[in-house]
Amino acid sequence: MATLAPSVAITAFRDDHLPQGLALTRALRWPYRLEDWAFAHRLGRGYAVEQDDRLAGTAFWWPHGEDYASLGMIVVAQEAQRRGIGAAMMDAMLADTGTRSLFLASTVAGRALYERLGFVEVDTIHQHQAVLTAAPAPVAVDATVRTATADDLSAIHALDRDAAGMERGALLGALLPTADVVVAERGGRVIGYGAVRTWGRGVVIGPVAASDADVARALIAALARAHIGIFVRIDTAVSTGLSPWLESLGLPHVDDAVAMVRGTPPPPGRDARLYALSNQSLG
Repeated sequence: MATLAPSVAITAFRDDHLPQGLALTRALRWPYRLEDWAFAHRLGRGYAVEQDDRLAGTAFWWPHGEDYASLGMIVVAQEAQRRGIGAAMMDAMLADTGTRSLFLASTVAGRALYERLGFVEVDTIHQHQAVLTAAPAPVAVDATVRTATADDLSAIHALDRDAAGMERGALLGALLPTADVVVAERGGRVIGYGAVRTWGRGVVIGPVAASDADVARALIAALARAHIGIFVRIDTAVSTGLSPWLESLGLPHVDDAVAMVRGTPPPPGRDARLYALSNQSLG
């Protein structure tokens, strides 16, 4: 366990921490809204470090079934850095998550700490974003892209489980009611889904799971066409190969994060893969 200054203690993150948590991410120019913080807090298990009655650090983890969890929103205030706060919060989360395999999206600043704790790089995440100025051209694909209905929910959950390699029912149960969702259907079978919801400076497209990259492009194009003139963000792994196409839509690649795993990575999907994240913290 990392050693903290005597005036610092780790506590559970509380509702009344939300405004100060928002201030921490604003200081880093991360585009969270208070509503985004509240969503993450409700869904996950958070830690807070208070110093002199002020929030000095936060960290969250979100369970995905019994075997996996994602970690994120690990923030230490500028004036509180180099005091062991980040390491201590990571120690607390590692103890709490037990034997689960863990994944996170690392900044450059955090990578060395995560490597010391046994995390290894598995991919790079490209962040694409801009005010979308033109409608994407429809993508020719042998499937019907349509608005999802309540009858599609079980198929969406099953497809996501295959694509992500883990059970993400809690995430989808919280996210899908807040989003516009489309599915790709072939022969009466759902072979892809995508969601877009209000987040940050505008909207975020994700998660997107599909049988192949063409189906993923068709889903993303359908979702993007409804948001011309809106700030649109999408986070995708380099291994999906979508970045050049997203650039062609007018969504430039503006930043990177390192996708890291501690433990056993989720197995690859049999019939689908994830092409876009719900966000970098939640996966």
